[in-house]
Order: sequence, then C-alpha cells, then structure tokens
Amino acid sequence: MKLLNLPNENISTKQLLGLMLLAYAFSFAIRLIWVYQFADYAPFHYNGELMINTNDGYFFASGAQEILFGLHEPNHRVPSWLNYGVTFFTVLLTKITPFSLETVTLYMPSIISSLVVIPMILIARLFGATLWGFFAALLGSIAWSYYNRTMTGYYDTDMFAAMAPMFVLYFFIASVRHFTLRSALYAALMIVIYPFLYDQGRAVVFAMSVIYFLYLLVYHRDEDNTYKSIILVSLSTLPVAWFISSPYSYIINALILVAVYLLLKKATIQKKTLYLLSALAVIGFLYFGNVFSLVLGKITYYLSRSVDAEGLHFFQVNQTIREAGTIPFSTMANRISGSTIGVIVSLIGYLLLVIRYRPFILALPLIGIGVFSLWGGLRFTVFAVPIAAMSAVYLFYVLANSSDKKPFRYGLIAVLTALMIYPNITHIIGYKVPTVFTQDEVKILKKLDDIASEKDYTLTWWDYGYPIWYYSDTNTLIDGGKHNHDNFIISKILNTTSQIQAANLARFAVEDYAKNGGIVSDRIFNDKNPNDLLEEMESEDFKLPKKTRDIFLYLPNRMLNIFPTVGLFSNIDLVTGQKGQQPFFYKADRFKDEGKMLYLGSGITLDKEKSILQIGSNKTQLKRFVQVGYDQKQKLQKNIQEVNPNGQISLIFMQSYGTFLVLDEAMYHSLFVQMFVLENYDKNLFEAVIMSPYAKVYKLKR
Repeated sequence: MKLLNLPNENISTKQLLGLMLLAYAFSFAIRLIWVYQFADYAPFHYNGELMINTNDGYFFASGAQEILFGLHEPNHRVPSWLNYGVTFFTVLLTKITPFSLETVTLYMPSIISSLVVIPMILIARLFGATLWGFFAALLGSIAWSYYNRTMTGYYDTDMFAAMAPMFVLYFFIASVRHFTLRSALYAALMIVIYPFLYDQGRAVVFAMSVIYFLYLLVYHRDEDNTYKSIILVSLSTLPVAWFISSPYSYIINALILVAVYLLLKKATIQKKTLYLLSALAVIGFLYFGNVFSLVLGKITYYLSRSVDAEGLHFFQVNQTIREAGTIPFSTMANRISGSTIGVIVSLIGYLLLVIRYRPFILALPLIGIGVFSLWGGLRFTVFAVPIAAMSAVYLFYVLANSSDKKPFRYGLIAVLTALMIYPNITHIIGYKVPTVFTQDEVKILKKLDDIASEKDYTLTWWDYGYPIWYYSDTNTLIDGGKHNHDNFIISKILNTTSQIQAANLARFAVEDYAKNGGIVSDRIFNDKNPNDLLEEMESEDFKLPKKTRDIFLYLPNRMLNIFPTVGLFSNIDLVTGQKGQQPFFYKADRFKDEGKMLYLGSGITLDKEKSILQIGSNKTQLKRFVQVGYDQKQKLQKNIQEVNPNGQISLIFMQSYGTFLVLDEAMYHSLFVQMFVLENYDKNLFEAVIMSPYAKVYKLKR
C-alpha cells in the first residue's frame, strides 16, 4: 500500500493560487489556437468578430438578443435569459463589460470551461498532493472531448457540463474526507444551481448523489453528520420551481438549504429522528428529482434507434445524430484521454486510486457515464475527462514512487503527463472546425431580415433554425430543440415533387403553429388520414387557412451534404410505418476525369462515350446530363441534355462548385433540387427574393 501513497507536498496557499492561475492560463491559451488559425480568414468573421462554431449557440444568443436589443418578441421559443445560466451570464457580461455580444459568445466557453482546473487541484489538495491536481489539470482541461465541446466559439451549455460536476465531486470528497457538514451544504448548493447551468446533466449529479448516500451509509453509518449530510443533499431537489419561476426558484431553494444547515448544525436531534428525517429526505429526493425515471429516460433515449412504435409512425431524430450513436472503443479512448493507451492508463489509475483512497468511489458515475458512451454516444465522454486525467496522473505518481529522488520522481511525472498531453495538442492543432455559417451566408440572412418582419416564418431544415432566429429575426417551424414529428413536414416540403403540395403544406402548417404552437404534425395528421391529406394538398383547390404572415423557404447549398438524411424523415408511411424505397442521391466533390471515363468515387463511374453509369456492380443508361454554373453577374446558366428517355439516373455538374450530383428521378424532381440547383419554380406559387450561390430564399405567394 505504501507504493500507492501520494506524497505529502507542502504547498502554501499562495503557491496553490499560483498553480491554479498557471493551469487556467494554459487551458485558456490552448483554446486560442483556433482563434489564431482563423484570425485573418474573412469568411469566418462578421461584425468585426469571429463567429461561433456550434448551431445550438444561436439558441442561447437569441435569448440574449431579446433582452439586449428587444428582438424576437413573437418567437415564443426564444429562451428567457432568466431560464438558462449561459444566456443569463451572456447578458450580464455584455452589459457590464465593453465587449460586444459577438465577442462575449465567442470567448465565454474558454473562460468558463477552464475553471475546471480549480476543483481538480482542490481535490488533489485534500490528499496533500496539490501538484498531482496541477499536472492532471493541464491534461484534463484540454483533453480531446472536453476541448471539442468547450473550445473558443463552442458557445453552448457544455461549458458547464463537466466543470460543475467536478465542483460537486470536490465538495462530496471534502465532506467524507474531513467529515464536515459545510462541505455537504456546498455540494447541495451546486446541485441546486447545476440545472440552471446545464439542465441535461441533472441525471449525472443525481447519480453522484445516490453514490454519496450509499458511501455514507456503508462507511459512516454511525455518524450524525452522515444523516445530516443526506438531508441537506436530498433537499437540493425541492420542487420550488413548481411555485416560483426560474431563476428565483434556485435562490429560494438555496436559502432553504442554508436555513436547514444552520438548524442541523445547532439543534440537538436524536438518532432515531435523524434516521427518520434522512429517510424521508431521500424519498423526497428520489420522488421530486424523478431520479430513476430521469436516469432511465436518458439511457432509453440514447439507446433508442427506431421509429415511433405507437400512433403515427414518425422517424426519430436520434437515429441521425452522430453523437447519439454507438462508438468504437478507440473513439471513446481518444475522446476521454487522447489515445487508447491513455484511456487504459486512466482506467488502471482509477482502479488503484479507489483501492488506496476509497472516497474516489464517489467519482464512479463520471467514469461510468464515460464508458456508457460506447452505447450512448459521443456526448457522454466529456464527463469522464477530468477524473480520467486525475487517474492517469495518479498512476504516474505510483510509478514514480519507486524512486527516492524527488527531482527524478517529478521529472518522470512531468514527462509522462506531457506524453499524455501530446496527442491531445496534436488533435487540437488539426481540429480546424468551421463557423456555423460563413460571412456570405450571414449576409443572405441579414438581407432576409430587411425583407421580412419578426412575425414571419422561414422554413428550412432544423440544423439552421437557431442561426435563422439570430440573423434574420424570423420564426421557424423546426429547430435544434423542436423537431420531433414536425421534421416530417419540412422534409416533405423539401423532397416533394409537387410544388403545389409544398406550398399548401407550408401555409397550412405555419398558420396552425402560429395559432396553436406545439407540434403541428400531431394535430393535422391525427385529425385526418395523413396520406389522404397530403394527396388533397396536391390540388390548387385545397382550402387553406387565412394568410396572417409571410413564409420564406431557405435553401442553402450546404444542405446538399445532408439532403439524403433530410429525406429519411418523410420517406415513411405515417400510418403503417413502412419505409419507402430509398431514393438515390450522391454528391461528388472529388472526382477524376480521364477523357473517356469520369470517376466520381464510391464505385461510381461514367462512360462518357456510351453514356453508361456504373454504380457498384450495376450499369444503367444515363437519363440526362445537366450543367449549371454562374456567370460574371452571378446569374445561373444551365444546359440540359436529355440522353436516354429510358434511363433512371441523371447527372448534374455544378460547375461553379466543382461538384457532381448523381440522382434518380425522385431526387431530380424534388423541390430542393429544382429550386436551389436548377432555379425551376412555379412563379404562381413562389417569388424568388434572394438568389445567391450560397443560398436561395423564396417567398410563398399563397
């Protein structure tokens, strides 16, 4: 056991603060690499600042716009700045600092997420090994997954996701290490605040709380503080929000906790009474916190890969989200520790850490959820990063303990830590993620802002919903948070071969949503057979509700990359759940022209002399060849050659983009391809208002 002991490092408070500051500066500086890489790249800048690089960030930024600039009043899905910590602090920082909203949203992830070094170092200090925490903080603050979700520009609640639970873990460990009721109070206060910072992570801190209760009952069942601590932490889930709106509910709950803490500290309570009170508190914790349903619900959601089983059969969005899919062990390893060897080192280190210092059992939910990512998806790896870093560096301490020479020991630890950091730094340098939109795309949305009113709707795929709020101040039918079932409507509009059906469905859905809110599909398709309703919408005589606002279709070039996925949501019979035949659509950005043969990749070739396409082992006659491109005035020029009327596959060369599209008749005649790629549209139904190579915006006339 002696070999597993951490050294007793005599670090002063001043030195402690210096180490924290150094680790924080390192974390923040590493996050400036992305800024340096694109500092002079104009397409990623707007309004004098680099734009953010996560779609969901525009959800919270729109909430900040609402309170700062009075925008988005008719859009009830824009978040209140008092309901989300990230929006609250954004508004606060924009008001009290000289920085613009764009600058605050850009750098806030780096500022907040780098705070993770504080609990990591403080946890290590509880065991007299502050330098252990320092080395671990250098690794954990920039490790692959944590960096990806907290880098500069990744403006999202993820900046709080793993940082706040590490503070909870610190107070839990401090509570059992020094057995102080005050630490339990601080942990409870952090649990109260956590949903305000990162609502999706409640299951994590609740699981940590359950492990904390079990730990106390197993190892400290005879201590009064055990039951007092359980009472305090259990009260963190009081249903104050049922009666008082956020964030005031968090403040009231915090005040209640402080009052109970003072009462428990001063009052003399018999053990039987403590047992009863703590039991009731735990029952309340489990009930009001919906702990089991919350945890099981999260697990079920991320393991689900099917369409709806009851009622109408809608395609589920989590089937297409990469971060919600299963991942291989190597991916999990890379994202948690930077390499397969790194995560093995971390897991061995955690096992030894628990053997020597059992309070680290309290970190089991964080390690466990990281392993769960193998089935649940990428997003879960971030929670395991800080404790994995501490575990890896602890193993380095164990290996270094074989030497009595302090310089050698710490030199070895530093070298091994650097080797763990290296693949993560390499990843960061190569991780040149783009901004959500380019400057030219934003200019299109700002033009739309000038054309449209704030009560109007812009229909497009949900990926672009939040940026459309932010830049064009219009509403959307679906977005990054509201898409279940109504994705069918937008997918149908974009994929239908009947533009009259698209126009009717757009007006019908928007007017219903503007009037009733909620999920449109659950109303209009439950009132009538969906197939009959959609067929009726192909008629000019379909009865539409009164027009109360304008509707715009936003068709961006970038949607070509995901168009087959968009089509999945409407390629299904809502009544039976039967999926339709998968249309063929292939986009080739890399190709090789060798005279007689055109090689498009993925086993697709064109014999130009015979006009025969080979797709894998199948050969087919080319139906038509289309070439489109923009002239010097940015006007679309197109040349359509009908090759063989019996062919089933067409080839479109988008000359200005250097892109080929290989597609069947269903895809060729789809609204998106016709109106974006070919600019073919029914002028009785639509008006072209913005025509750009980057995106096209059409106004609905009906």
